[in-house]
Amino acid sequence: MSRQEAAAQYAAALKQGRKAYKEALMQGRYPYPQVLDEIISDAMVAGQTELGVLEIPADQIVGTKTAGRRSAFSADFMPLLDADTEFAGKWMSLCEAHLGDEGIRDPIRCYEYFGRFYVQEGNKRVSVLRSYGAPTIPAYVIRMVPVWTEEPAVAAYYDFMQSFPKTGVYRARFSRAGSFVKLQKALGYEPDHVWTEDERRRFLAGFTYFQEPFRKLGGDHLPITTADALLVWLKVYQFDDLIGFSSAELTKSVKAVWADIKALSEPIAVRTDTPEIKENNLLGRIFKGKQPSHLNVAFVSDQSPEQSDWARAHDLGREYLEAVLADRVTTQTFYGVGPEEAEAAMETAIENGAQLIFAETPPLIGACRKTAAKHPEIRILNCSVSMPYAGVRTYYSRIYEAKYIAGAIAGALSRSGRIGYVASNPIFGVPASINAFALGAQLTNPNVKITVRWSCVEEDAMDALAWEGVSLISNRDLPTPDRIREPWGLCRIEDGRFHSLAAPYWHWGSVYTNLVLSVLNGGWDALGATAGQAVNYWWGMDSRAVDILLGDDLPAGVRQLAGILRKGIVDGSIQPFSHATPEEILHMDTLLDCVQGRIPRYEELLPMARPLVRLQGVYRDVIPPEKEDPIL
Repeated sequence: MSRQEAAAQYAAALKQGRKAYKEALMQGRYPYPQVLDEIISDAMVAGQTELGVLEIPADQIVGTKTAGRRSAFSADFMPLLDADTEFAGKWMSLCEAHLGDEGIRDPIRCYEYFGRFYVQEGNKRVSVLRSYGAPTIPAYVIRMVPVWTEEPAVAAYYDFMQSFPKTGVYRARFSRAGSFVKLQKALGYEPDHVWTEDERRRFLAGFTYFQEPFRKLGGDHLPITTADALLVWLKVYQFDDLIGFSSAELTKSVKAVWADIKALSEPIAVRTDTPEIKENNLLGRIFKGKQPSHLNVAFVSDQSPEQSDWARAHDLGREYLEAVLADRVTTQTFYGVGPEEAEAAMETAIENGAQLIFAETPPLIGACRKTAAKHPEIRILNCSVSMPYAGVRTYYSRIYEAKYIAGAIAGALSRSGRIGYVASNPIFGVPASINAFALGAQLTNPNVKITVRWSCVEEDAMDALAWEGVSLISNRDLPTPDRIREPWGLCRIEDGRFHSLAAPYWHWGSVYTNLVLSVLNGGWDALGATAGQAVNYWWGMDSRAVDILLGDDLPAGVRQLAGILRKGIVDGSIQPFSHATPEEILHMDTLLDCVQGRIPRYEELLPMARPLVRLQGVYRDVIPPEKEDPIL
């Protein structure tokens, strides 16, 4: 390479650098490379680790270790000094070496902090190589380990440090802890699999290929990383698809899950309201021409009504929907289909005209997402909570409201002040139900103590409480009000037998009717949220999604109290958790002081309980995924 060519390269880089400098000033940004010594202090660093020589991503070199020479470069490491300076002469000499037989051989020396690199030696080498668009630069790296805190960014970085020895990849950085394990699963690897050089190159090639449509669609303006978006994409597609797709096909596939990608930067909208939607209201008149007059609705479950009380309760909800909206709905049912068969069942439903699909259990979320990506025109809902997908809405019920009333009944009837509680699983909403029951019991018996046992840990939790001498126990909810058999709900033990006194129950028919009417009468968008936000319907007594059945043997005064509490909850004048938001209630993961017991750890659970806890557990984000699990 001639000196003249090197001078031309410097001129082009200088023009780029001065342009970047001016744009930064106009936008109020710092115009020079960042200085690590000015960013951190000794108190922020837990230690240093020498990683040796690595190929580091050029675009993740953001600054210098010290303040020296920083004014010679723009923030993107392009030169700012005139071409007749000594600095420019050395820059051109490196440029000649880079394209000559000798090449730039010596690695730079830099510090890494939170995945970004700060150059100690070799600033001009970085500038030259970046001017030629080099994707990586050899560097001797010293990692500055930040002090541990529970901040999400710190937790995500510690997760990265644990995964880096396995992947050797710097470019794929996530904003949430636990994502690397999910990436391993998505790629078909075991959690502790160490990538080979070929696997690393293959991944980086696919990652780079994916990055183009992600940025083209506006990904750089989202507060997430390319790796975050890729993991969302891999929940629907395979990595082999990424390698095999044409550019147009890949862009189309990214667009298909774009709503879910954008939803990563938005909190899940927990909708607790069920506004009345009538055809003659303003919203109905506006959307009447766009809404169907008749709806084909499909119900999909991995259980059958004959074998599962949960499935039977949902099927009764379907029958209720048909009875209420007889001439406006047609229903299809696909029961007893597992997660692997559910996608095919949904495709069949759509071929048969389905416009709305209800998947009745959380394990079907993977099939829901894949179907939603293929058929964005179909409305798909999954019976679960806290699922971060804009393309699939979720629905559940605030059973804790009925538990509050049951607790008040228990406190009023308790002679000893000790009440038992059989909890199901440590999933979203269950701690809130336990605490609501305890608050209700304290309302009528301030000194009450609630002893919790978990049916997901011991199969005979009810008998275990009875053996301990507890005579008043809150057992499982009543699946449907027509199936009354003991011991459901709040039970008293008398003469060695269980007698049900009050039982919270789920009314899925009301949920399904409200949701179908929202589509028929123009309220689907009104019941939703902002564009790109995941929606979780979490309805309670005010919408008749849950209720409580009172036993005939309840004393008249206690029955009257239950009626007062129910009326107050329905009209909003009584709230078990008066100072907590719906999101805080739903994600509650601690128990009140009057509750004797704790939330069980994952390893304590019975095998049959673990799949559901992986999907909906209050600590699901720290459970390593298994191959058969959907990637959340």
